[in-house]
Amino acid sequence: MTEALKKSMYDLIVETSTKLPKDVRRAIAAAKAKENAGTRAAMSLATITNNIKMADENISPICQDTGMPTFKIKTPVGVNQIEIKKAIYWAIEEATKDGKLRPNSVDSLTGANSGDNLGAGTPVIKFEQWENDYIDARLILKGGGCENKNIQYSLPCELEGLGRAGRDLDGIRKCVMHSVYQAQGQGCSAGVIGVGIGGDRTTGYELAKEQLFRSLDDENSNEQLKELEEYVMENANKLGIGTMGFGGETTLLGCKVGVINRIPASFFVSVAYNCWAYRRLGIKINAATGDVTEWLYQEGEEIDFSEQAEQAEDKVANKTREVVLQAPITEEQIRELKVGDVVTINGMMYTGRDAIHKHLTTNDAPVDLDGQIIYHCGPVMLKDDAGNWKVAAAGPTTSIREEPYQGDIMKKFGIRAVIGKGGMGPKTLAALQEHGGVYLNAIGGAAQYYADCIKSVEGVDLMQFGIPEAMWHLKVEGFTAVVTMDSHGNSLHADVDKSSLEKLEQFKEPVFK
Repeated sequence: MTEALKKSMYDLIVETSTKLPKDVRRAIAAAKAKENAGTRAAMSLATITNNIKMADENISPICQDTGMPTFKIKTPVGVNQIEIKKAIYWAIEEATKDGKLRPNSVDSLTGANSGDNLGAGTPVIKFEQWENDYIDARLILKGGGCENKNIQYSLPCELEGLGRAGRDLDGIRKCVMHSVYQAQGQGCSAGVIGVGIGGDRTTGYELAKEQLFRSLDDENSNEQLKELEEYVMENANKLGIGTMGFGGETTLLGCKVGVINRIPASFFVSVAYNCWAYRRLGIKINAATGDVTEWLYQEGEEIDFSEQAEQAEDKVANKTREVVLQAPITEEQIRELKVGDVVTINGMMYTGRDAIHKHLTTNDAPVDLDGQIIYHCGPVMLKDDAGNWKVAAAGPTTSIREEPYQGDIMKKFGIRAVIGKGGMGPKTLAALQEHGGVYLNAIGGAAQYYADCIKSVEGVDLMQFGIPEAMWHLKVEGFTAVVTMDSHGNSLHADVDKSSLEKLEQFKEPVFK
């Protein structure tokens, strides 16, 4: 069954990376219907739905960050799990070569990228035996931006805006509400949260991530947890964080909660935050042949986003001030921009993530960055038949990781604009004001949408850091982003954080007895 099994695992990886499940599509469509035309949230959801459609058509990654592949495999007694693991390793390597996965396996000590998504601890494969006669294989691709917004609480504790959370259901409620608030837009909201109650620090997080394998449409068999899930879904969306943290009606697409026993001294509430690009699928495999017999998560209607995305974008464009920029950009041009402006970029931009920012603190830049644009992005790259690089997926990464470096780097090299997602902190905001810079928020997860704006790859530097961390020279056309931090000390992210904290405080009083 080896060849058939390898193909089955490859197909599972490709389908998970490129095609959003039906239940997630319905949730996004429902969120889109709630937003008022012309708002930043409406624009974001229009881009998201267009991106989903493009990923379908291109059979390319929905998001460039294909995350840590995590497999959950159930096998009949007697099935060789070692052969399954070998088939998964082969499929992971092939999918990476084919640009369906970004090479994401990095040596934690040296920083070296394996280039094939294989290495110590990657991918994650969890086996379980059962008495059915078929193999159940499920995969989730959870990107780093949302993984970094996971959070674990040890009860009792004090929570900003909510006060004391005790060792009871109401304390758990406060933790879950706080987890949504603390994520803001940095995990690519609107998101889905898996919550694990109990266990130790390890099993609590495992339980939380396990909840993300549930369907958004299922009902919790535990009445108390069902009530908690419904409460969170109703009230988390009142926080006003919205899509991408831009404000809006939908902050959360789903909440799934599980519980296990704990020891008397410990009471953990663990939350796994997943972005809107909720990529998880599953298959049933014939244990004798290795062939796929059924695809999972296929219940219900499949939403077709074909036409409505473009229509929604047109409505937004007609109601928003648009500015066209092309590097090199002057300080005067930057000073004219205000929070809320929609910027369309033509010409050159340069990618720069964690390794690049650290490198630039003590080294010269490989290109002249004066007046230029840095894009916080780790793209999926492929070579064409002529050996030239092309972009397969290129959405923004979470910018807050660069907060220790960004302001200093902008001033040192004369960079005028930074593109990313989720916003940045007070140090960067102060530098934007002093230096004359701007932060532009692109739509997280929209890797196909932005890849389509990249017309050519003009070069690459610092490839020793690996494909995601190298500095790619990209020529773009019609690349759209929103000004969310300007050179006048204004930050949409700080404003939404403040307003959502004020709204969070209304959930301080007990609800569950």
